[in-house]
Amino acid sequence: MSLLVVGSVALDSVETPFDKVEAALGGSATYISLAASYFSAPVELVGVVGDDFPKQYTEMLERHNVDLEGLQIIKGEKTFRWGGKYHYDLNVRDTLFTELNAFENFNPVLPDRYKKSRYICLGNIDPILQMRVLEQVSDPQFVVCDTMNLWINLMKLDLLKLLKKVHVFILNDSEARMLTEEPNLIKAAKLIRQMGPEILIIKKGEHGAMLFTNDTIFSAPAYPMEIIFDPTGAGDSFAGGFTGYLHKTRDLSPENIKRAVIYGSTMASFCVEKFSTKGLEDLSYLQIQDRFREFRKISSFNETD
Repeated sequence: MSLLVVGSVALDSVETPFDKVEAALGGSATYISLAASYFSAPVELVGVVGDDFPKQYTEMLERHNVDLEGLQIIKGEKTFRWGGKYHYDLNVRDTLFTELNAFENFNPVLPDRYKKSRYICLGNIDPILQMRVLEQVSDPQFVVCDTMNLWINLMKLDLLKLLKKVHVFILNDSEARMLTEEPNLIKAAKLIRQMGPEILIIKKGEHGAMLFTNDTIFSAPAYPMEIIFDPTGAGDSFAGGFTGYLHKTRDLSPENIKRAVIYGSTMASFCVEKFSTKGLEDLSYLQIQDRFREFRKISSFNETD
């Protein structure tokens, strides 16, 4: 069975203190699919673009065994475009423009063969659309869901309905506090898990991520990067690596979920090394395994008396 990924596909214009790019490949579904493709093949992508979407990007995705039957191309429309500028503190950015274009009326319609997917990763889109995807899948067994502050502010009730249908919920620390109105992350995590998801991951940017399950609280470090060129897509790359690894192994034991978190962090660390998706496009299995082992080294210790 393939891994189903639903989310945005975009053209991003990004400026950081180091450089800038115009109309580069972006979008939650794009980053998730590329990161997951190193573990699961094929990945089934559902999204929408305009007829201005560059052919070179579809060809690159297809080389990574990303199945694009579910990518809608709307004639006469432009692709979703976003522009942002990062400060020297790369956790802070300004949105310069958002042009929804074809994405404004996106209705995720799954091809028939996608409806049999068991593992699903719902990228950061309107929770009503995320629910619409689940309604089309015949027997979803493992659903991973991402969100953002916009949906928590504007569509909280819809998001809460969705959370009863998902197994893993991923959000960042500020979003966790916003959703629960609880400043303490441990208490916030407990409240969110009571909303439905069995597994919760709270991302903390350059400080790593925290995993919460019934029996586990696991804190994973971020990879110590000397240079971060572009943080865009890091969270989506995390979700792709995490979900892709679990889809590959079909092992949902607590220890394997911890490993999946580290693989997610590994893929995020590659993402931020270059602009757009460039950091994810030409990786080898050996590179990924080497960095995974480096992660294990910095997050383990030997107990002594």
